[in-house]
Amino acid sequence: MIAQYLQQISSFQSTIIPLPSSKSESNRVLIIDALTAGENSITNLAEARDTQTMIRLLKQNPAIFDVLDAGTTMRFLTAYAVVTNQHKVMTGTPRMCERPIGILVDALRHIGAEIHYMNKEGFPPLAIHGMPEQVNDQVTIRGDVSSQYISAMLMIAPLLPKGLEITLEGKVGSRTYIEMTLQLMKQFGINYTWEDNKIKIPNQSYQPTAFSVESDWSGASYWFSLLACADKGELFLEGLKENSLQGDSAIVDIMDRLGVKSEFKAGGVKLTKQKVKGLASWDFTHCPDLAQTVAVTCAIIGQKTTLTGLESLRIKETDRIYALQQELASFNAELVEGENEAFTLIPSVQMPHEVRIHTYDDHRMAMAFMPLMTKTNVFIEDPEVVNKSYPSFWKHVALIDARRKTQDTRL
Repeated sequence: MIAQYLQQISSFQSTIIPLPSSKSESNRVLIIDALTAGENSITNLAEARDTQTMIRLLKQNPAIFDVLDAGTTMRFLTAYAVVTNQHKVMTGTPRMCERPIGILVDALRHIGAEIHYMNKEGFPPLAIHGMPEQVNDQVTIRGDVSSQYISAMLMIAPLLPKGLEITLEGKVGSRTYIEMTLQLMKQFGINYTWEDNKIKIPNQSYQPTAFSVESDWSGASYWFSLLACADKGELFLEGLKENSLQGDSAIVDIMDRLGVKSEFKAGGVKLTKQKVKGLASWDFTHCPDLAQTVAVTCAIIGQKTTLTGLESLRIKETDRIYALQQELASFNAELVEGENEAFTLIPSVQMPHEVRIHTYDDHRMAMAFMPLMTKTNVFIEDPEVVNKSYPSFWKHVALIDARRKTQDTRL
């Protein structure tokens, strides 16, 4: 088995990290661009495999949209194929075909789409036969499962002859991702209203524009974590904006409590060490992709905390709650489930001489556990899993200490 070996390094010199572009922004503007007949000027698209898969499928337009392991690409292209009245098969990796899509399919069917499950009800692969006509202009979608279903419906709404009113039912998770989608649509000329739990988008056209994708705040979170866990260091993360559309910019507030000071400057943000203020609890409902980063950080620095809003983590690339529990245990930390879906993070009290981390085919598991190298030697299994969102991650890790290069090792 291939593993990334990270030798312990407790401190480092000031380092500039050239962050990758946002996968979330990239995948949304690619759909918008396709719905605008490619008349936009889109720059700084993400290098992530998910985004590159989206680019390839939109360009080649094959009869089978094989999205590999890209959940966003699966959901967005499903809605795109419907509104453009195409006949497509939607499929992906075995794990992708275990990830539910029934809520989106039900919503699309409700407005007139013809979609059939090719295997298990509620899961890919799908056979899409377009949408002969729009039969409803109102739809209700659960807000507590995946914001990607909602974003997929929002982006196609302007092209529907009758427009669309979406009622969000129950608790709304990952609200910031829904807001990102709407704000991006607005930048491309779309008008909408969002009052209480109803989002209304009339029939209209996207307007061609120029757009440059911001750096990725999800990717930035691992560098915040590294500095929080290190004894000494300083980082400059390129391409981040203080007024970001990305919900994961919440990492600034979280890490301010865990010992990292952020200063926005021209071209990015400077990170320096400061005193730990403490993090008694945090609700990840609107930034679930930060949960692994924060859990590992707290486990390393000795911060007991309560994590809530983790419900969606069980249907990601893996069951991230289970994966976290297993790998935190490898260095004597715990994630204990309590009442009302609250989890208590109990930090490590004894760090082993070395730790081996299984990644569960999940890019965020590989990156979230990287900061362990500030306390011990680390073997990260299946390091190439980071290609899903951050292909240059290990090259950037090597920048932390130019005298010591990370290396692949066969276990």
